[in-house]
Amino acid sequence: MTHGMNSETLVRGGGGTEIWTGEWGNPDGPPILLIHGFMQSHLSWSAQLDSDLANDFRLIAIDNRGHGRSGKPEDPAAYQDGQNWADDIAAVMDQLELDKPVLAGWSYGGLIMLDYCQRHGCNNMAGVNFVAAAVRRVVDVGSPPPTIPEVRVDLLSDDLPRRIAGTRGFLRACTAKPVDRDTFETWLAFNMLVPAPVRRAMFDRHCDFDPVMDALSVPALVTYCTADALVLPHMGERAMAHIPDAEASVYEGIGHSPFFEDSARFNDELAAFVRRCG
Repeated sequence: MTHGMNSETLVRGGGGTEIWTGEWGNPDGPPILLIHGFMQSHLSWSAQLDSDLANDFRLIAIDNRGHGRSGKPEDPAAYQDGQNWADDIAAVMDQLELDKPVLAGWSYGGLIMLDYCQRHGCNNMAGVNFVAAAVRRVVDVGSPPPTIPEVRVDLLSDDLPRRIAGTRGFLRACTAKPVDRDTFETWLAFNMLVPAPVRRAMFDRHCDFDPVMDALSVPALVTYCTADALVLPHMGERAMAHIPDAEASVYEGIGHSPFFEDSARFNDELAAFVRRCG
């Protein structure tokens, strides 16, 4: 079953940056807003957008600022001021008239959802799914590094061959097992749309969202994976320790992309969570 996109919109987000927004699925169903991770795009969610979820739910997926078809401001502050990320999400929810959506944020998308909650509160959402999500970026003495160090330098390089090599390494670390060639090429293509200065600005950001998680007042599902090489399982455990009444879903032997690596389970759990939130 193939579900085409219903519509696409450019939303004016934080600081006037245009945020590309696509919509799939049942326009009358409960809304789910999908927020991708670092260097990715709305295409990361293809196993959700082109699935049975589209029969029952209104699916909205964005390209984050600096990514995909969205605006890519050159000023590092466009990515380091959390107000911009928060206002992007608020603008999408407002312009598309999303009534109490469930937000699902993958990887860096966890930080974006917490930016939103910190600045706009949770009253406009029904629930939040942290998907292999970062919930803080603080360098603690003795804490594991936020991602694979040998790839990091190349990933952020101005030198194009090095940046491609770093991006390949990063994408290999996104799953526990190698993906098929067509998928890998698609991922590499949209990851390379993110300019080096955008990557560096996002990477240099420091944020501690423990107090925001402590105050989270909507249902939360924390999805994390034991074989995740990028956002290590301790990050999911941290979210569970701080978010009141959060529910955990732990994927054994799955890497950083549970919605791709075990999409059947992920889609079932997301659907059940949205129904509970409703």
